Parts: sequence; C-alpha cells; structure tokens
Amino acid sequence: MQPTSLLLDSLGRPVRDLRVSITDRCNFRCVYCMPKTVFGRDYPFLPRADLLSFEEIARIARLFAARGVQKIRLTGGEPLLRHGMEKLIELLAAIPGLEITLTTNGSLLQQKAAALAAAGLARVTVSLDALDDAVFKRMNDADYPVAKVLAGIGAAAAAGMRPVKVNCVVKRGANDDQIVPLARHFRNSGHILRFIEYMDVGSSNGWRLDEVVPSAEVLRRIGEEFPLEPIDPNYPGEVAERWRYRDGAGEVGVISSVTRAFCDSCTRIRLSTEGKLYTCLFASEGHDLRALLRSGADDAALDAAIAAIWQRRSDRYSQLRMAATAGLKKIEMSYIGG
Repeated sequence: MQPTSLLLDSLGRPVRDLRVSITDRCNFRCVYCMPKTVFGRDYPFLPRADLLSFEEIARIARLFAARGVQKIRLTGGEPLLRHGMEKLIELLAAIPGLEITLTTNGSLLQQKAAALAAAGLARVTVSLDALDDAVFKRMNDADYPVAKVLAGIGAAAAAGMRPVKVNCVVKRGANDDQIVPLARHFRNSGHILRFIEYMDVGSSNGWRLDEVVPSAEVLRRIGEEFPLEPIDPNYPGEVAERWRYRDGAGEVGVISSVTRAFCDSCTRIRLSTEGKLYTCLFASEGHDLRALLRSGADDAALDAAIAAIWQRRSDRYSQLRMAATAGLKKIEMSYIGG
C-alpha cells in the first residue's frame, strides 16, 4: 500500500504513536494495575485464538506507518510472556520508518534481552516501583525481588538498548519513600528514571486523589538532595517533562497526567490484545479491527476504518477529569497497556 495522508483528529492532533498490547497476561499483580483482590491468580484470560496474530499486528502496523506513526511500543500485560515475540519484533522492524520499543516489568528481561535486540528492538522501558525489596514486593504482590529487575536492566544495556528508561508509578503511602533512593541509584547510570503520577485508570485499583503524589512534589524531594534544572523535550508531544542534574549526573522525567494534563499534544492510539483500537488510555469503548481483519477486508478498507476512528477522536479525559468524568466506565490498564 502506498503512503497516504497524515491523519489529524477533530482537535488537530496527528497520530504518531501506536501502543500494542500483545497479551493480557501478567506474572505480577501490581496494586495500581492488576490487583490480586480483583484479578486473582486464576483470572480467566483470553483464549489464544482471540489474540491478534503477529502477522495481523504487523499488517495493522504497516497501515499506521503509512499514516504517520513513527513509534510502536509493545505492552501487555507483560509482553515477554507472549511466546516467540522476537518474531513479531522482526516483522515490525522490517517496516520502514518505525522505531520499535517495549515496556516490561523486567522479570524475563535478563534472559531475553540479547534476542530482543537482535530481532530489532530499539529501546526498552522497565517498570520498577521501589528499590527496597520489601516495598517492591508489596507493590508487585508477586514476591519478586528488585535484584532480578536490575539484572534485566543491565542485560538490556549490555545488548545495546541504551539508555534504558525506568518507570516508577508513585502512590502516596505505598512507595513515595522510594523517590530519592531511586534517584540516587540511577544517577550516573546512563539510564533515565521517570516518575509517573498514580492514575485513575480502570475501576479495579481503588484510585483516590489523595494518593497521588504530584510531580512537583517528586521534583522538590529530589531537588533538595540533587539540584535539578529543566531541559527541552526530545520531540513535540513528549509526555515526560525532562529535568537534568545540575552536576551532570544524568536526567529524570516526570509524567503528570493528573496534575498537568497533556491531552492537547497527545498523539497516541492503542491496539488491544484482541484487536480493538482505543483512542485514549481512559476510553470506555474500543473499535473492533479484528472482525475486519478476519472477514477478508483489504488494506483500503482497513485504512478507511482506521482513518475514520482517528478523525472522529476528541478525547481529552485528563483535562476534564473529576466531576465531568466521575461516572464514566474506563478500560483497565492491564487490558490496554499503560
């Protein structure tokens, strides 16, 4: 299919980033995402036949690349639980103009990093919500130790996927005492630590506003020990605000979807595990592409469906949050990917 015109939504935002959830399964039960009290250990996950195949994902990715998408991020669940995903990375990496990245909890990264890099994975983001083992195990609720995640980060760096981005979701009273220890650990490491405000995604995590630690507070705590200064974004629409240590020891980022909404510049669209497109992380309904794929639709029909979905998009949940959105049903983060 030949390259087509750039897609703009109803608010003039282009589509630049496609996030693809390749599995709904996860071996962690993080309290802000897939809490054990709701999902349990034996939650009935999707049958394999319901998941998009790697070839179906690649076909959709090619259409999005022709419409201006520049980056694909593979998510889950935990994407490294999907068997043979190196093949998917190879298929995606063969599409001109795409950067392929992945977000993982790091549990399988040490043994898979070299193969992922060889397949064409450009960068990796690892979730790490604490440096203290006891705090981290409470957060992941799977008795998983910090040392194994750190080993995965090291393996990714050794495989050439530098800098590794390390994401920490901060929840007041749960792990906010880990902000400065994490900053201290990753200073001078060459990696980029980012702190994410605890978000009201889905309905399973029991979100409360008073459990949000605003990014301004995160920066203040770090800055009291390691002075910071702001730096420019890497590209238009980057969601993380960047700050660097004044002594040259690297940088940190903050993602402030609660206190400083960035809806105006959001260029992301999400493809769920079984082929539904979601135009916002806080969406309540998706648009079924799998039915089109499996009914024999050609690329022109698929492209027309994708274009219509994005062009109608008017989402700005984080700017309207609270009273106007309190009653809305929202898709779970564990289903759509963060």
